[in-house]
Amino acid sequence: MTSKKLNFAVCLVSLIAALAGLLFGFDTGIVSGAILVIQKSFPLTAVQKECIVSAVLVGAMIASLISGRLADNYGRKDLMLVIAILFITGTLIAALAGSIKMIIVGRLLIGFAIGMGSYIAPLYIAEAAPYEWRGGLVSLNQLAITIGILCSYLINYAFVGTEYSWRWMFGMGVVPAVLLGVGMLFLPDSPRWLIKQNQLEKAKKILAYLRGTENIHHELSDIQQSLNIHYASFKEVFAPWVRRVLFLGIFLGFLQQVSGINTIIYYAPTIFEAAGFHDISNTILATVGIGVVNVLSTIWALIYLDRKGRRTLMFAGLIGMAASLFCLSFAFRFGLNWEGLRWVSVVSIFVFIICFAFSLGPLLWLMVSEIFPLRVRGTAMSIAVFSCWFWNAVVSGTFLSLLNALGPSNTFLLFGAMCVLGLIISYFILPETKGVSLEHIEENIRKGLPLKDIGA
Repeated sequence: MTSKKLNFAVCLVSLIAALAGLLFGFDTGIVSGAILVIQKSFPLTAVQKECIVSAVLVGAMIASLISGRLADNYGRKDLMLVIAILFITGTLIAALAGSIKMIIVGRLLIGFAIGMGSYIAPLYIAEAAPYEWRGGLVSLNQLAITIGILCSYLINYAFVGTEYSWRWMFGMGVVPAVLLGVGMLFLPDSPRWLIKQNQLEKAKKILAYLRGTENIHHELSDIQQSLNIHYASFKEVFAPWVRRVLFLGIFLGFLQQVSGINTIIYYAPTIFEAAGFHDISNTILATVGIGVVNVLSTIWALIYLDRKGRRTLMFAGLIGMAASLFCLSFAFRFGLNWEGLRWVSVVSIFVFIICFAFSLGPLLWLMVSEIFPLRVRGTAMSIAVFSCWFWNAVVSGTFLSLLNALGPSNTFLLFGAMCVLGLIISYFILPETKGVSLEHIEENIRKGLPLKDIGA
């Protein structure tokens, strides 16, 4: 058995790879402030605004679907280097753009990087981490996403009102992108992927380096047994024995988005304004408060995912999210003119963010990096992540229509109902993977155990 002591090499791999998550959060959050000042340089139509905002989403959807095969064929490390190059190139194009079209092109390239990085970074960390620490280490990626979002809010606040401030807002993303690229040059590839490529001696050296011990024979044997050193066809992703866990991954991507997380963030400034934060700067500062709470709650999840377990945090989070959405619906139902209901709405937003940050936020990325068999892991994980981006687009694209058709009270009531539905389904299919090796999970999948029991 390998030592339960956390090795510095694994920490270094996890921290550098998590920079992709930081860029994910930064580049999705920075546009909210940048779009307000871009129109000072270029007159923007409503369609152009939508294109600038949604270009990242479109790029992420495309890349998450088509790059899974690349991860399986060319390795996690090489693709992480490509991701860094895409982030750098897209950021520079957007920041130095002389037209709306070039901003959109830059944001599209950033979307490609986010789409690939959103699953390759946690996948790379999961395959490098010892199983005793896998939950916390993989969730560093989610923590980095929340830190990136918070940084984007702070940068928006710092540069708001400055001429050409949008160029600085976009351009600040170059710093972590360069750090990611340089850092990846010095990191090893995934030992599990190397074994898949039949590079056994190289995999042994890297695994010993990551574990800080030569006593790796048991783990090495488990990896080889799960793989059998032959390659899977694309059809195997949809083979009956894999299809069940593929459904679980797709379901988690669906649930994360229909919980209403993005709509809460989008609507937060309006609610803060209704609660008395009328000044734009104060509203942005209140939004920064959301970012701080998001980061702190994710840190808590980082500590307790491998102690409390996946199911416990998922259930607690979904219950809290549903309750806060129902309270928010109640506040809108009876109007925000009464000061008490204003503060009910504000507190509801913060409670929702807290509950999301320790449950669905990190658990999607963690569990889709755990549940798929090694030979199809990259491709299967990319399909699950595509589900997340697809439903992100659906929810974001229909939110205003839902508001117009149902009103805010019924809209948040609907999202609360989706959380309850997700809680019920999760109870019957969500496995507990705490403290279980990836190879043991795969063995249970091959045995045909129910989804709920594949971590037993």
